[in-house]
Amino acid sequence: MTDSSLRLPAEWEPQAAILIAWPHAGTDWAPRLAEVETTYVALASAIARFQTVVICVADAQVRDRAAALLAGAGVDPGRIRWVPIPYDDTWLRDSGPITLTDGSRFVLADFRFTGWGGKFEAGRDDRLVEGLVERGLFHAATHQRIDWALEGGAIESDGQGTLLTTWNCLEHRHGSQRRDAIAGTLRETLGVDRVLALEYGYLEGDDTDAHIDTLARLAPHEAIVYQACDDTGDSHHAELERMADELVALRTEAGRPYRLHALPWARPIVDGDRRLAASYANYLIVNDAVLVPAYEDPADSAAAAIIGAAHPGRTVVPIPCRPLIWQNGSLHCVTMQLPAGVLAPA
Repeated sequence: MTDSSLRLPAEWEPQAAILIAWPHAGTDWAPRLAEVETTYVALASAIARFQTVVICVADAQVRDRAAALLAGAGVDPGRIRWVPIPYDDTWLRDSGPITLTDGSRFVLADFRFTGWGGKFEAGRDDRLVEGLVERGLFHAATHQRIDWALEGGAIESDGQGTLLTTWNCLEHRHGSQRRDAIAGTLRETLGVDRVLALEYGYLEGDDTDAHIDTLARLAPHEAIVYQACDDTGDSHHAELERMADELVALRTEAGRPYRLHALPWARPIVDGDRRLAASYANYLIVNDAVLVPAYEDPADSAAAAIIGAAHPGRTVVPIPCRPLIWQNGSLHCVTMQLPAGVLAPA
């Protein structure tokens, strides 16, 4: 059971760093490595403008290549922290630590990572948090292994005891468990009071079974930013309309409706005959900024403006994400925030 004084911070609270893993020829990025590295350079460059970026690298050769690319982009090397560690893939939102804190102590909740329900090999990724702890990355942090499957992209926290998620994902991971038992495990392990789970919402090309971070995001001041679809001829329209209705019906802990920010819909992006999951909801919050996906679509600028309005006072930085969605995820999926105070001195 999690200490009752611990809580799961909101992403918009102060951060120590963002954790990423550099793609390399031993990952599924191999066929389009140079292309996806352009996105990683843009991502790491943007993060480093505002805070530290911790970069996992598989070996010295991967580090040297990444360092050369980032130096060429003018990234301050003092903002980069390298961690040599093995990994299967680079989706650290789902294999990285879910960090709870009481303000001075930290617990690294290390849930079982199954490769999204056994879809992909995940043995090294399942040991990633343990490996980061062994390498001395964290300060005043307790490593808590939890034998229950959960990915960071499946949950959204407001930092005040409310968790937003989807039943689709949770029931794919724990089909033999009752919903009240699933919600109870989330409350117990994450220190939350309320679990709000959506029935509807999905994206073609998403193999996470409807992670909430591709659909709807909690935002400051009792707000939710969500992916809408205004194209009545699109296969997503009916499902996302039902999800929007669910969001309208949700209430804050104080009983008020949430302030809703609907994101525009990008035109279909396909790779061969495969529809790719281009969600604007998959954005990343860092200190003093919000990094937003860009898909070379006319809706990019409108989406950035809406996300910026939902996170006032933050610089809005577009990141090119077409290379990422080729592997069925986007900007938020490849990152994990580390709360202020959790990093050990370099």
